[in-house]
Order: sequence, then C-alpha cells, then structure tokens
Amino acid sequence: MKSQHEIKMWTPTTLLLLLFMAAGLVIIIYRLMAGLGAVTNLNDRFPWGLWIGLDVLGGVAMAAGGFLVAGAVYILNMKKYKPIARAAILNAFFGYLLAAIAISLDIGVPYRIWHPIVMWQIHSIMWVVAIHVVLYTSTLATESSPMFFEKLRMEWAANVIHKILVPVVLFGVLLSLLHQSSLGAVYLIVPKKLSSFWYNSQLPTLFLASAIMMGLSMVSLETIISGKAFKHEINIGIISGLARGTLIATIIYLAMKLWFLAKGPGISASFNGSMEANMYLLEMIIGVIIPLFLLLMKDARENIKSIFLINILVISGVLLNRLNVAIFGLYRDASARGASYFPTWMEFVVTLAFISFAIFGFKLSVKYLRVFPEAEAQH
Repeated sequence: MKSQHEIKMWTPTTLLLLLFMAAGLVIIIYRLMAGLGAVTNLNDRFPWGLWIGLDVLGGVAMAAGGFLVAGAVYILNMKKYKPIARAAILNAFFGYLLAAIAISLDIGVPYRIWHPIVMWQIHSIMWVVAIHVVLYTSTLATESSPMFFEKLRMEWAANVIHKILVPVVLFGVLLSLLHQSSLGAVYLIVPKKLSSFWYNSQLPTLFLASAIMMGLSMVSLETIISGKAFKHEINIGIISGLARGTLIATIIYLAMKLWFLAKGPGISASFNGSMEANMYLLEMIIGVIIPLFLLLMKDARENIKSIFLINILVISGVLLNRLNVAIFGLYRDASARGASYFPTWMEFVVTLAFISFAIFGFKLSVKYLRVFPEAEAQH
C-alpha cells in the first residue's frame, strides 16, 4: 500500500472534485437565501425530486454496507472482513451525513431541521425517518471515532470506544434495519398515487432487501477502487465473499419482486409498453437479471473485473429503483393533476457536489487517518 506521505492530494481529479464542491456550495447558499423554487423545479404537486430520490433514498441505500460489514465483523466475528470494516463504516458515515444535508435542503425551512429531536411525533413515519437519521449518523460517528482519536494520540479515548464497540454496532445494526425499511414505509401513504409496479404493503421489506444488495455491492466497489487508487492488495477472498452475499440477496429480492408483480399489476403488465412498465423492466434487467446471471457463474464471482461490473449494475439498478419510487412511479398521477417535474441543472450540480464531497472526504481520511491499518501493517 502507498504510505500516507505518498498519497498526492492535489491531483487533477481532486481539483475537479473541489470545483464541483465549490459550485454546489454556491448553489446551496443561494437556495438557503432564495428558497427551493429558485433552485429546483419542485412544486406543491410534485414536492420531492432528485434530492430525495437519489441523494436521500439512494444515498442511504449505498450506506447500508456500513451496518452489514460492522455487524459481520464485530457481532458475528467474521474476521475475514475486518480489513475493510473501517472503510465501510467511514463511507457509510459520509453517506448518512450527506443524506442529512439533502433532507435539510429539501424541507421548506431548513433551520427547523432540529425540531424532530425535541418535538416528537411518534405516530408520524416522517418523524421515524428523521430520528433514525440523527441516531444512526451519531452511531456511525462513534464507530469511526477511533481513527480520529488515534490521530490525536488520544489512545485512552480510542480504547474506551473499542470496549463499547460491540453494543454500539448492535445498536447501529438495529437502527439501520429499521431506517432502510422505514424509507420504504414513507411511500405506503400514497397508495393511489404510486404506480402498482412499485406500491405494495411490503414496500419496506423490499427497500431493506434492495439496500442489502446495494450495500454489499457498494462496499465491494469501494474496496476494488481504493485498492487500485492506493496501491494495496485487493483480497479476492473478501471480494468473492461479498459477491456471494450479493447473490443470496439478489435471489431473495427477485423472488419478492416477481411475487408482488404477479399479485399486483400482473406479469404481462410489465410488457404493456407504458412508461412505468419500461422503467420497471429497465430497473430489473440492469439491477437484478443481468447481475444474477453473472453471479450464478463461479468464475465471475472470483474475478475482480467481473465483480466490478456486477457491482456497477446492482448499484445502478437500485438507484433506478429509488428514482422509480420517488419520481417515475408518481409521475402519471402528478401529470393528471397538471404537475410536471424535471430537475434543474442546479439540482444536478448539488448532487455532483455531494458525491464529490464523499470521494474527497474519503481520500483525505486515507491520507491522514488509519483507514486501512491491516494494509499498512503489511506494507
């Protein structure tokens, strides 16, 4: 692995990330001053768009790898995955932090974002989502804190966290399971608006199952990319293990999707040529069918290039699923009421800024913190 002083921060790629971040920050400041209507194409009849569909629903699903790897290592004692535990938890922290920022930007009055913490509405699913974000982001910060304490030479503080890490991780796993499913539960309140291709009573379970697929694939993708970028050995055993987990999750998810499709609009409805049917097929082909076909081949599960492709497909498919639920599945009903929505260029730039922040933050962490202590020891 590259030693920390060998990692160059000011590369052309880093400068491009900083450019996106700067542009996004300007737009965020403008949004806070001028309101949502000045920056987005959202309206009263179509109040949720790209920031909720991609940045929140998609970002939280991407962060699922944090609780999966942490649970495997610290609760199930699967030491095989310990080399990637810190990186998975850190990336999950960035994902939840950005989701919290996206939620803050998307509500009408951002400076009221703290209200759910003290104004409990226990019968509201939106309150449940909000309190889960607060609690799990705090939990991820706690799980990641030993890296910062080690940098500050506060070994006593790092030791305290290590001693309580198992119950903290267990609490985080429970929170994340609830949060991943509760995001799906939000859409149970729109049975007449959301297309039957995606609406059913088990939407929370489907959100959780697809988040597990996404989380495993995201951790695998991050491991491969960071191995290439920072010149440390990519453990094929770890990558193959994550691929096997993705295979199991994908089989379960496909069975659930087919069952609810048959019970709902019917299998034949997915071929009726409508916008919803085409988006449903696209989501399933990209994110489920092709990855499953590849994962069923043992050679593909043990080849880094094949796994990399599978990860890209699964991540793209689950992100498309979240956009289908948040935007495309609601579009016909909104159109019937005279509403329409397509993101402004500023919405896209802010999303790019979020992604850039996560990548830059991870690189900065690898540069100055012990994100891969096992790889450093081998080096």
